[in-house]
Amino acid sequence: MSERYEWQRLAACLPEKGDGVLVTAAPDMRLLTGHHAEGAVMVTKEEACFFTDSRYIEASEKAIGSMPCVCFSRLSDSLRDWCEAQGVRRLFLQAEHMSLAGFARWREALPGVEVTDSDAADGWLTELRTVKSPAQVEAIRAAQKLTDDGFSYILSRIEPGRTEREVALDLEFAIRRAGAEGVAFDFIVVAGENGSLPHGVPGDRVIRKGDLVTMDFGAKLNGWHSDMTRTVAVGEPADWQREIYETVWKAQTSCIAALKAGITCRAGDAVARDLIGAAGYGAFFGHGTGHGVGLEIHESPTLSPRGGDRPLRAGEIVTVEPGIYLPGKGGVRIEDMVLITDEGCEDLTGSPKNLIIL
Repeated sequence: MSERYEWQRLAACLPEKGDGVLVTAAPDMRLLTGHHAEGAVMVTKEEACFFTDSRYIEASEKAIGSMPCVCFSRLSDSLRDWCEAQGVRRLFLQAEHMSLAGFARWREALPGVEVTDSDAADGWLTELRTVKSPAQVEAIRAAQKLTDDGFSYILSRIEPGRTEREVALDLEFAIRRAGAEGVAFDFIVVAGENGSLPHGVPGDRVIRKGDLVTMDFGAKLNGWHSDMTRTVAVGEPADWQREIYETVWKAQTSCIAALKAGITCRAGDAVARDLIGAAGYGAFFGHGTGHGVGLEIHESPTLSPRGGDRPLRAGEIVTVEPGIYLPGKGGVRIEDMVLITDEGCEDLTGSPKNLIIL
């Protein structure tokens, strides 16, 4: 996706010649190869190789231009031969994705290679994935365009008598028909009192006049994810519904206006959280204000109090999604994805945020 292959950026992280890194997590393999298939990627200072089996080798050879592909009968045998040919003396594994038994198996399979239990590889790959290249930003922008178009479509399909599940399926089919390879996550569509559930599951609850309907959804396109939430009113909203909507809208837009490279995750979150707290709803906003998005729907950084003093950096993409959730009554969440820049941020979400009354 750029003149410099992603695996070369990972190779530059290796401390010494003779070091190698074995990448087995699917999103990280996709980052390095631009392709999705089962297997593993091996990277040294000078070389990289994708290993897969007979089910995927033909498609992989056609899709991957950044490194050779090897068809294995037994992965450990092929990796042992490759390590010997490349002079690999020390191997880093993805510790977050590896059990103690997994470490033991690789040590047994690769005699003569020091298989380290360092978590350095996880840090290198997180770093590579956090700041997006211009091409990666455009890929996410394209996924978000499908999501925005899905929202435009579904507005005419939300009406009294339809269930949450029917709306969720209608929205998913529309996004898939438009060209998405899949959905970014299981869609959330909740109506009325179910709106108090931040991660509510669409069910048989029938939409009624007077409901707020919250929809959290996204597309996956070429491996890249999008994420947005909108809350709409079915019929004229009550005063309390307008109040919480306007509070969330103010918190969300104020947070977006404040975000830029250098602001800490904690401080960015506080912009939205403090406004909701000042309005008397602090106890009803329990989750973080946002998270990174990319090859996975939840990535670093975390825009929340636990994000601490870690500063945002230009090129990172985060969501901004404050909400208010009133048990037994309903809730509101508004979510956009934004690209952090040195001067501020660019909102990648094109859908309107005013309270839409259907």
